[in-house]
Amino acid sequence: MKKLLVAAGVLFSFGLVLTGCQSGGTTTSETVAESTTVKDEVADELTLYVVRHGKTMLNTTDRVQGWSDAVLTPAGEEVVTAAGIGLKDVDFQAVYSSDSGRAVQTANLIMDENTASDHLEVHTDRRLREFNFGTYEGDLNHTMWQDIADDRGVTLEEFLANLDPAEFADSVAKLDKEHMKKEGIEEGINWPAEDYQTITDRLTEGLDAIVDEEAKNPGTGNILITSHGLSISALLDTLFEDFEVPEGGLKNASVNIIKYKDGEYTLESVNDMSYAEAGEAAAK
Repeated sequence: MKKLLVAAGVLFSFGLVLTGCQSGGTTTSETVAESTTVKDEVADELTLYVVRHGKTMLNTTDRVQGWSDAVLTPAGEEVVTAAGIGLKDVDFQAVYSSDSGRAVQTANLIMDENTASDHLEVHTDRRLREFNFGTYEGDLNHTMWQDIADDRGVTLEEFLANLDPAEFADSVAKLDKEHMKKEGIEEGINWPAEDYQTITDRLTEGLDAIVDEEAKNPGTGNILITSHGLSISALLDTLFEDFEVPEGGLKNASVNIIKYKDGEYTLESVNDMSYAEAGEAAAK
């Protein structure tokens, strides 16, 4: 996967560029005709709106939540609905989600508010799942973090202050193997924790498959993808050399925008809560 630098500049959606006014600000009948047939044309650029799911019950109880799942809390539903309101005028040509329930629920809540493309179905893909934490699934986050810190010979504070996605995933995979052996759990009884290479391979494979499919389909070029905090961070870390995980991680219902054109990915925005904030303001 080719790595690219983070792009600077102002974000313009592909749909707005296509239907912009002619010189002099005059809208002609030809312009109207073009705008009404845009869905029959193949976009020359894709805009990927990658959204983290809303807060869940396991998030609230500070439990490890990777491939295990929990429904969104009322507050989680509220912020996702607000993000949906903020995104309601974006004309999506397709919607994809991790097959985990919390991500699917997030995608559906966003599309429930969408006035431009409410006819779309959500396509699920297991490659968009969160990290798998093996025997740590459902345990307290603090327990897992402390085990990693002890294994690396640093304090918990030092570990959390210098959290690296690759080192984190590889540490969990190593410790999970040790737990499996210690507890006498046979191979194949449980899904083992994934190392970073395994995680990023499936995530980039999943993203490339979406892009390959949608680049040949007619539509606006806008794609909604719902996934998970660590997985989105790992994906961005793999695609873009200058990406840094925001302090505290990606927020629930945050929007991360990736552009795709001519075989290259460009990062437009990260951890953007403006859509949810706009939706909250509009709902008042």
